[in-house]
Amino acid sequence: MKHEISLGRRLLGLTIDWLMCYAIALGLFGEAGLTLAVFFIEVLVLTSFGGATAGHRIVGLKVVRFVDAGPPSPIQALIRTALLVIVVTAITYDDNGRGIHERLSGTALLDLRKKV
Repeated sequence: MKHEISLGRRLLGLTIDWLMCYAIALGLFGEAGLTLAVFFIEVLVLTSFGGATAGHRIVGLKVVRFVDAGPPSPIQALIRTALLVIVVTAITYDDNGRGIHERLSGTALLDLRKKV
């Protein structure tokens, strides 16, 4: 499965998620220092149950299992999310356009705007 999703769309989705989590951390807890924790929870929960974060949905992306494009399992979402917060794993890509966090979790991003 070859994925050619631009780095720009990935970063836009990530930025949308980060800004939303920043607003939640500041608004609910009065502490911007909790943004990473809110981000971790948001990505884990939304990826586990819906296959996409809010940012992914806005830019037309979805997280799927690499082997069969099915929904990611909760353990795949956990591995992916844990590695995603270690930024270097998210900015290194293989020939399929997958970051380390995607390879080690067995996931990939699917472009919902392209017809298969």
